[in-house]
Amino acid sequence: MFLMIKMGKIMNTYQKHLESGNTQCLICPRECELAEGKQGYCRVRQNVNGNIHLISYGYTTGLAIDPIEKKPLYHFLPGSRILSFGTRGCNMGCLFCQNWSISKSTSGQEGLRSALPADIAQTAQHYACPSVAFTYNEPTVFFEYALDTAKECRDRGIRTVAVSAGYMNPEPRAEFYQLIDAVNIDLKAFSNRFYEKNCNSKLDAILDTIQYIKKETDTWLELTTLIIEGENDFEDDLKKECDWIAENTGTATPLHFSAFRPAWKFQDHSATRLETLLKACKIAKAAGLKHVYTGNIPDRNTSATYCEVCQKPLITRDHYQTEQSGLDRGCCIHCGAKLSGIFL
Repeated sequence: MFLMIKMGKIMNTYQKHLESGNTQCLICPRECELAEGKQGYCRVRQNVNGNIHLISYGYTTGLAIDPIEKKPLYHFLPGSRILSFGTRGCNMGCLFCQNWSISKSTSGQEGLRSALPADIAQTAQHYACPSVAFTYNEPTVFFEYALDTAKECRDRGIRTVAVSAGYMNPEPRAEFYQLIDAVNIDLKAFSNRFYEKNCNSKLDAILDTIQYIKKETDTWLELTTLIIEGENDFEDDLKKECDWIAENTGTATPLHFSAFRPAWKFQDHSATRLETLLKACKIAKAAGLKHVYTGNIPDRNTSATYCEVCQKPLITRDHYQTEQSGLDRGCCIHCGAKLSGIFL
């Protein structure tokens, strides 16, 4: 399907040649129409000789071995290590981006390291990491790179994880999630007003992705909302979000409420307080969600995983250190109930 070339990778499938002479990228809902030599909104997909090239293919900002809880994933191989990598660019316009130095970068391949898909899979294998994460920046924009890496990982028995905003068109999304074992979707708010004002995107496309993953794939799904006080912490919006999750993905879907820290264009906003996260957790619990967590602020009570039946603690966490003393082969040692998730 794809052809490797010096400048990157030609994307033959998800593009459209227009009568104007421009080429339209169809990887995400932006569907950028690009004249010769122009880059899309993401800064890494470029029209070269009439075809869309992924100019970041084979280049990474670096590799790191993380606890999988850092993604955050709490019900997918808990306590394991994951090899994380990303590139540059993003198709979202979040004014509060926590990784803005790479997602908003315009410096091309400067400062990036060469790492082909096979290199990444072999590195994970060498360091005995059971999974690889496409993270740090949006994997949608380095679709071909992520897809080829996922294939290399699968050949070696290594699982793959995406950390994504979910802003992806249906056709490439279907191809992508055939090879992704787990995903954390960043549901930034439950308000189209918030998405348009602060992310230059639309909520409906993200909700469509979440529903697709849950109903049409075997990919394990967790959700994260970065809570920003005065922007997306309104009780009515949080209630609508949690009710929607319960109805459309199920009450066992893990939901992480993470604390915002001032970044990018939101330097004038305050860091989120624990009490704000705890209020959000209370709303989620009232909606029937069984696994609600807080992040970026240590709190043992809201970082522990409890049995869905007897409510006994199964996994306790201290920062990124986990203890699975209440879990045996994915089941509660107290009542025998199976915990939702994928476990080693």
